[in-house]
Amino acid sequence: MNASAENQETGSLDGLKWGLTALLLIGAVVGNYYFAEQSVLFRAIGVVAAVIVAGLTAMQTEKGRTFVTFAKESRTEVRKVVWPTRQEAVQTTGIVLVATLIMSLLLWGLDSVLFWVVGFITGLQV
Repeated sequence: MNASAENQETGSLDGLKWGLTALLLIGAVVGNYYFAEQSVLFRAIGVVAAVIVAGLTAMQTEKGRTFVTFAKESRTEVRKVVWPTRQEAVQTTGIVLVATLIMSLLLWGLDSVLFWVVGFITGLQV
């Protein structure tokens, strides 16, 4: 069997798996409403179970495997990040707040001056 025929076969099975995933999720929502008089605990367990089975089904597709690989690589990259200390985070937050305050005062002053100039030119007083 050549690669394109294999890819075609995988694609059709992937479509079937995605359809099954959608049906499982729709079934979870419909079942939750249908069994509204039942205990919330049992309904929640049923919905969680359906979502887990749907996730496992979706992970068996090509896109699902790609997503799992991406998630693992992302987790590895997050571990490489050098996170700031608490003191650095507080200092940076303070700098941002002071810069925001200064810019807001400058823009307020500029707005007031422009408002006065426009009022003076047009002769309108508000």
